Amino acid sequence: MNNYVIMTDSSCDLPADMAVQLGISVIPLSVLINNNTYANYLDGREIGFKDYYAILRSGAMGKTSAANVFDFTNEMEKYLKEGMDILYLGFSSALSGTYNSSTVAAEELKDRYPDRKILTIDTLCASMGQGLMVYLAAKKKNEGASIDEVYSYVEKTKLHLCHWFTVDDLNHLKRGGRVSAVAATFGTILNIKPVMHVDDEGRLTPVEKVRGRKASLNGLIKMMNETITDKSIAFISHGDCEEEALALAERIKEMGVKEVVISYVGPVIGTHSGPGTMALFFLGTAR
Repeated sequence: MNNYVIMTDSSCDLPADMAVQLGISVIPLSVLINNNTYANYLDGREIGFKDYYAILRSGAMGKTSAANVFDFTNEMEKYLKEGMDILYLGFSSALSGTYNSSTVAAEELKDRYPDRKILTIDTLCASMGQGLMVYLAAKKKNEGASIDEVYSYVEKTKLHLCHWFTVDDLNHLKRGGRVSAVAATFGTILNIKPVMHVDDEGRLTPVEKVRGRKASLNGLIKMMNETITDKSIAFISHGDCEEEALALAERIKEMGVKEVVISYVGPVIGTHSGPGTMALFFLGTAR
């Protein structure tokens, strides 16, 4: 019944030890910066997260690459050969071609392994929002749920997985086409910080503009307070601003959240959001 593996990609930004503990298979995406390509492993084995943010702060511009069909075929086949089924929970298709690669690989492998089940889900999530969805799915699996039961749970739950975040430097969003050059320039001059979320289509969407860092962090708390439905756990990811993340975690705990998991925004997401990104993830009434 439980002879299946939950698979995801490194855009989930889970702490590496948590992914290992949960038995998650993680396919790395990659980044190109300063003419060097690095696989974005959760443990930072090819480039440390602090090191990557130091490079971004120096003014270097990174470029990200999706996981391709070959990457998925290789990883999936390891488990199929062992007689295991696969449930893949992927990075939002609105932000990356990674999920599409997974579906192509799955279709090819189904012909070779007709007795095996390969299910893929576009989580419409990003960073530790994706990570929290994976964590919740793995928890269900470890409680004895079948692959079909976990699949149904994720599909039912994913649009209740709230992503709220802010960035410290609008120029990184400008480079990724998320804000216009004019908005980035005037926003920087006026110290405007966006409060953004990932919407029901899995896209990054500005919701509110506030002046100053403190107001933007307060905006995250406000959105959480208005919509949270499950106070058992929340996730925070940050772009190399750990002290602020720890302070945010304390405020969340004061609201009654029992457990808070903190991790870095990895290089793939961090390339587009930049240093100083702060993101908050939890289950709520709606995104």
